[in-house]
Amino acid sequence: MKQLYRIYDLYADGFRNMKIGRTLWTIIIIKLIIIFAVLKVFFFPDFLSEHAPNGDKAEFVAGEILGD
Repeated sequence: MKQLYRIYDLYADGFRNMKIGRTLWTIIIIKLIIIFAVLKVFFFPDFLSEHAPNGDKAEFVAGEILGD
């Protein structure tokens, strides 16, 4: 248990004393948010809304699973 605390303390102290690292982590997080937002919009369209008649998504999925 003492070893886990020492490992945690090492990382916590390292993050606490970062100067440029915080800026880099902020840039990384912003880039990830932008990348995933773009991926969702352009590569994962709302398939169910386009193919489910009258917005009955549950019925459409059940029909696809059962092969009707």
